[in-house]
Amino acid sequence: MQDPFDQKKSQILKDIYDSEGPDASPKGTIDELCIPIMELINTNKDMVTTSSCSGRVSVFVEGSKGDYQDKNGVKIGAKGDGGHWLFVTHDENEVPNWWIDKSLVFNTSAATREGLRDDTRYILYKFEPLILHVKCRNRETAQKLYTTAMGCGFRESGIGTNNLVGIRISIKLDVPIGLYDASTEKCHMFMAEDYLSVLTKLSLDRFKENRRKLQQLYDAIEHSLKEDSPTKKESKQERANRMMEEGLARRETVRLRKQQEKELKQKLADAAVSN
Repeated sequence: MQDPFDQKKSQILKDIYDSEGPDASPKGTIDELCIPIMELINTNKDMVTTSSCSGRVSVFVEGSKGDYQDKNGVKIGAKGDGGHWLFVTHDENEVPNWWIDKSLVFNTSAATREGLRDDTRYILYKFEPLILHVKCRNRETAQKLYTTAMGCGFRESGIGTNNLVGIRISIKLDVPIGLYDASTEKCHMFMAEDYLSVLTKLSLDRFKENRRKLQQLYDAIEHSLKEDSPTKKESKQERANRMMEEGLARRETVRLRKQQEKELKQKLADAAVSN
């Protein structure tokens, strides 16, 4: 009977490769930048990737907050009725001037003249960095992966239930940039258009750092897996012994070849005499 972890891993990998890698993000597919590290992790029999995001920029319009409230009477970050993505991308090349084709009203008093109420629907600009979830066979494997990630600077990482390791880094942006007027269906910005260019620069810097950290994590995991491979690392003494044995074997091969050549010459000489 197959081990429960192996069953789970087989199903996850089947879902990934049979369905061209769907995920739960608005994009609906696995990010290309995540594929190498996912393939690396999934080569190990004790780990399997369950979800991933290579990093993205998103602009989200909060939904109607309605009767949903927290204990202070305010619902934070509501995704209720009418909530929708104004813009979302995992490709840094799509970030500059993302707002050009959007119906945005910049630097107007309409954004604040009536005051900010508990039911105000904010427009939120976010850069969200790499996140990777890896299910491990046991606690030992989970702890080693967690330690590797922390050593690479992924300080938001942690181990959840069922040995699920979440690998995260804190280089995010989370900025309210305006509010949505449902009566006019207009997006009123708190700032001038130039400020969105500033956010773009900050986001592109984070994309660059995100790629660097992803490569660092890949290299560290690859090194860790090599250390755990069945091939035992040779000590200096073991290497010396092996080289000595190989040297003796080579000398014996040379001795036998010379002996065979000598015997062959003798046979040829004897044959010449007899003729």
